[in-house]
Amino acid sequence: MELSEKNLFLFDIDGTVSIGEKFIPGGHELLDYIKNTGKKYIFITNNSTRGTKSYIDKFRRMGLETDGMNFVTAATASLRYLSERYKGKKIYTVGTKSFIDELRAGGMIITEKFESGIDCVLVGFDNELTYRKIENACRILSESEADFLATNPDLVCPAPFGFVPDCGSICRMITEAVGREPVFLGKPERLIIDICLEISGCSADETVIVGDRLYTDILSGIKSGIDTAAVLTGETDRQEISRSEYKPNYIFDSVKDILESIRVN
Repeated sequence: MELSEKNLFLFDIDGTVSIGEKFIPGGHELLDYIKNTGKKYIFITNNSTRGTKSYIDKFRRMGLETDGMNFVTAATASLRYLSERYKGKKIYTVGTKSFIDELRAGGMIITEKFESGIDCVLVGFDNELTYRKIENACRILSESEADFLATNPDLVCPAPFGFVPDCGSICRMITEAVGREPVFLGKPERLIIDICLEISGCSADETVIVGDRLYTDILSGIKSGIDTAAVLTGETDRQEISRSEYKPNYIFDSVKDILESIRVN
């Protein structure tokens, strides 16, 4: 199926359609075009600093009206995974207040302090990170058999000035200290993609994932049997693509070029 024939577009956010609270040129127009032509888009992000409501508010400030059906986040995937395996169990979470509030609203028992009886440690991208949070996570993982989970392996997150450490980098600190690797729940694992197909009613064949990272966005599409499009406005460049084993089906300089590619004149 050609790109212009796709009915569901799965977009990474940071470095793909926006940086900070500004659209990458062409981003707003592409999303409007998709909606106005009867197609669907869902934002799939590994960024767990915000819950869905926070993302809705963010895009409203940027001039785009969205609703809960437009987002499947690392928090969404984490909540699905935890609900199936850790219902009624105690979870120590390294994450933002927004992330923790969303997990608690979903019925999870979340603690933010070191205490007995913790069944797993969950680490997210935490821009409210403190050393005490890291210390507690290390102590729990060292002194107990609690499972080690994390939202995503992204090493960096795009910022207006360049990049900042993401969840993968936070996890590397913990891994170096305790000698344990986390199980990642977000991209490139296919859970987020499966949720998107479930709520949209679309098939893998009529879906494309658009992102700026090969080892998360593009790999998640490959694992899910979905066409992929890489944009060069974030972490990935053409040299990295040429060296990588994770090859996207399409390469675009930016989302503006995707709009030109799918627009029917």
